[in-house]
Amino acid sequence: MPKVRHYADIVAILAGFMWLVLYWSVSISAHLGSIEPSLAALLMVGSLILISFVHRPIRVMLGRYHVRKRRTEMWMHILALPLALAFLLAIVIEHFLTPMNGEQKMLLFNALATAGWLVFVVTLLVKLLCHLVQRKRKAKR
Repeated sequence: MPKVRHYADIVAILAGFMWLVLYWSVSISAHLGSIEPSLAALLMVGSLILISFVHRPIRVMLGRYHVRKRRTEMWMHILALPLALAFLLAIVIEHFLTPMNGEQKMLLFNALATAGWLVFVVTLLVKLLCHLVQRKRKAKR
């Protein structure tokens, strides 16, 4: 497996973790009634985005195909699917159990996004193990 794919996996995992921190900070801010956790997370995310756009080697690396592909897969796991599932689950919960407020809906989305990120990480680890096994089998021949 080329180094570019390893870098792409690492970048996608870290980017997903960065966005999860932001998502959870919104829930924490809503629970505490204070915006400091969200502001701290936004400052961190903004700083990392600024560094990635300004620092040329990082900008070149992030522009590569494999990195863009992995980051797109990561967005599908931590944003698109959890948003759809949280929306549907919130409707079902409100209809059959009890009404939910915005904080509870955000918590539901965060739990689903975290689960999606963990599935993404496990998927990448399984892919890595498969490539390592294939490489060892080819080396034995």
